[in-house]
Amino acid sequence: MEVALPTGSVVVSTALHQAVDPWAVMALAHGAGAGMDHPFLLGLGEGCARQGVSVVRFAFPYAQAGRKMPGPASHAIAAWAAVEAAARRTAPGVPFVAAGKSYGGRMASMAAAEGAITPAALVYLGYPLHPPGAPEKLRAAHLPQIAVPQLFVEGTNDPFIQPHEQYDQALSGCRDATTVWIGGATHSFEIKGRRRPADQIGGELSDHVVPWLRRRL
Repeated sequence: MEVALPTGSVVVSTALHQAVDPWAVMALAHGAGAGMDHPFLLGLGEGCARQGVSVVRFAFPYAQAGRKMPGPASHAIAAWAAVEAAARRTAPGVPFVAAGKSYGGRMASMAAAEGAITPAALVYLGYPLHPPGAPEKLRAAHLPQIAVPQLFVEGTNDPFIQPHEQYDQALSGCRDATTVWIGGATHSFEIKGRRRPADQIGGELSDHVVPWLRRRL
């Protein structure tokens, strides 16, 4: 997939989980510290595709270049604009959904708030409300600008959303926001005392995401 950056166009990798007779198509972005082929995303993509939602995974330009630290937000937003066009070509005529793990979801929300993408809904898998231990550095001022439904899938033990009272307050200004709480889960949705491979964790989360999409779309 070609992404038009201010410094010139770059090509990034994509992968498709094709649903049979899809009723929606979802672009799924990776987090800051893991690439598009992380088992969590593979499991989530396969789980959604089995339930009728085609999923397009993609790499942000910095990850495609082999860098570990995210580049400018404008580069991620440009990638989101490109993947929306690609996803709509993949599954024309069905609603487009933007989803992402942590950083990837936050970049989707910024792209939607700026009007760079026009999804029918947004899904955040562990929204990074602030850096761990720094609740004063909120990343939520743009969320009330988003008019479409937003689903926040959050672990109750995720340090990126502590304290929960602050999280609730940050989302209170959103027009249409729903939270699904995963009891005992961390930022990676691991649960103490319940060891599971990452692809299984992602697959299980699809059972929360897809029913919500069916209701809202």
